[in-house]
Amino acid sequence: MSDALRPVARARLYEQVVERIREYATDRGLGAGDRLPPERELAQRLGVSRASVKQAIVVLDVQGLVEVRHGGGTYLVTDTLDIEPVERLVERRRILPDVLDAREALETKLAELAAERRTKADLDAIEAAIEYMAEEIRADAHGVEGDRRFHAAVTAAARNPLLADFMRSIDEQVTESRTESLRQPGRPSRSLAQHQRILDAIRMSDPKAAAAAMRRHLRTVAKVRLLTWNPDDEPEDVR
Repeated sequence: MSDALRPVARARLYEQVVERIREYATDRGLGAGDRLPPERELAQRLGVSRASVKQAIVVLDVQGLVEVRHGGGTYLVTDTLDIEPVERLVERRRILPDVLDAREALETKLAELAAERRTKADLDAIEAAIEYMAEEIRADAHGVEGDRRFHAAVTAAARNPLLADFMRSIDEQVTESRTESLRQPGRPSRSLAQHQRILDAIRMSDPKAAAAAMRRHLRTVAKVRLLTWNPDDEPEDVR
């Protein structure tokens, strides 16, 4: 049967607030480093509760578009508020825990095997990836490409074609989890240090230490703002 007459989803009020904030930033020509009006002012001008504004700000924060400084206001991180549709954000939040579980299961074993099977060329590739990521961070980037190269080099060093195929099969989801993690404040430098510890264990041919270091790293990757956000937490619009 056709589902054309399925129930119409009720638009979340905070989604409308998000769109109004985007329009405001565009109209005012706001860019990275500019401050948004205080929540109280936004609520008054939009005719909604502060709770609805707060939830809208959370959505922007989760997407890495704004920085909320406690006691200091909300600032744009990017020059444009290129907002991801909330439903897409909800879907990423739904699947992310499964992706993180899969990464821990696969990549912990890959690190263990890499410590057993790596060659000098493998070590050089892993080290080059770490240096590339460090250069990205020094250039005020998040280090996404260097991170990708690092994990790819560890996978290659493990010399297990089947595990490598599994990793390729979830490449898109892994990329999303990588981007999500590395845009957390302070995360790029922390991930870089963790990569170095994984490399050290692989270089010493210590499978147990390599697996443990990779597991600790991936559990850090799992700590993202997106997973603390409840998309169904629609506040009552009491002004």
